[in-house]
Amino acid sequence: MNIGPAKHARGRFASFDGTEIAYEVMAASPGSSRDSCDEQPPPVVCHHGFASDSVTNWVRPGVAAALVAAGHDTVLFDARGHGRSGKPHIVGAYEDGALARDVELLVSHLRLDRFDLVGYSMGSFVAMTVALSPFGRSRVRRLVLGGAGVGQASLRESERSGLIADALEAADPSSIGDRTARAFRSFADATGADRLALAALQRAHLGPPEVGDLARMAIPTLVVIGASDTMVGKPDSLVRAIPGARLALVPGDHLSAPVKPEFSRAIVEFLGEPWQ
Repeated sequence: MNIGPAKHARGRFASFDGTEIAYEVMAASPGSSRDSCDEQPPPVVCHHGFASDSVTNWVRPGVAAALVAAGHDTVLFDARGHGRSGKPHIVGAYEDGALARDVELLVSHLRLDRFDLVGYSMGSFVAMTVALSPFGRSRVRRLVLGGAGVGQASLRESERSGLIADALEAADPSSIGDRTARAFRSFADATGADRLALAALQRAHLGPPEVGDLARMAIPTLVVIGASDTMVGKPDSLVRAIPGARLALVPGDHLSAPVKPEFSRAIVEFLGEPWQ
């Protein structure tokens, strides 16, 4: 289905465990290049990164505006523990694929039969999980994995996750010794995030699917990453693991790549190719 101008609105829904998920639906711009097409592309669902939110990851950098201007109905939402959504402080609230289940229930709540899925960093991990599920295999048309690799930023690394969680819970930021953990704490403070919710998520050890599982991916996939992104490691292994996946290198590092016009352009061009 297409969303249409009447559905350009914000909303909330209760997920499987009662956690409220806040979302925003942005209808394609009137007069966009797609309006005259006999068939419109499916809506695009965007999942942001860790300690970020939909505004920081998609709205301010101009990614959402680029999608809307290109004729894509766009669904933004704040993952549990982030933004305007519910923020449980219990580790169990983030385990057993909770974030992926939230995506599936959001799509069902909006009654989307078919959609494109775009993730960034943590959001890419979740997007891969959704795309590999029976739900995703039947509904996801195209997949975009931003800021994703199989390197050192994987949240599956229990030691690193523990250090980040400790840093988020620390009363005194100056006591944080690990450089990466300190960077996550600084970013969480800068965005005004709920640090205890984020710490609980880290202790749940969310991470991407195993590389071997990615061989089952049957969805056209684009991996888009900053050329200077050293946080996730080189994306080549991820691209090789997903059959037919493409790689787009854009300027910037892990934090700055989404604000570069090349980032939005790569996504829009990939989603705008002839669809099936």
